[in-house]
Amino acid sequence: MKHRLAGLFALLALAACAAPAFSGPAPEVGARAPDFALQNLQGETVRLSQLRGEVVLINFWATWCGPCRLEMPAIQARYNHGGFTVLAVDFAEPADLVQAFVDELGLSFPILLDPAGEVQEIYRVRGYPSTFFVDPQGFIRHFHIGEMSEQILDNYLAEMGVLP
Repeated sequence: MKHRLAGLFALLALAACAAPAFSGPAPEVGARAPDFALQNLQGETVRLSQLRGEVVLINFWATWCGPCRLEMPAIQARYNHGGFTVLAVDFAEPADLVQAFVDELGLSFPILLDPAGEVQEIYRVRGYPSTFFVDPQGFIRHFHIGEMSEQILDNYLAEMGVLP
């Protein structure tokens, strides 16, 4: 029993000394959106900060997520009207699987790959889909967890000055 307790205390001491990978505050409405750079399906690097001056919808999703599949057509339809940029961040799935999903749904907005889940961790994503709406100055104006209907999506965008 003594050895088990000593081992447990050693493990706890080691864990207490380990710094978290991302020690900054969790993103919240009104805060600046944490910058990130990820590759798209074409292998090009996309950086959030390079989109300053634009309204940006950051959507965290996965191919296996049913609500993600259901909301993607609404995002695509709204994206076709213009006025904002979409960064759809897939969590740790192979590019060929993601590409098949994109092809099946006919998506044309930027799809980014987060192979190690680092951006998901920075944004503290705990459920799919999760969507952040970032204003032209780089601040988070809305955050939505779960599937968005066309009306919900339109409402968020309208509040940011993006009209259909």
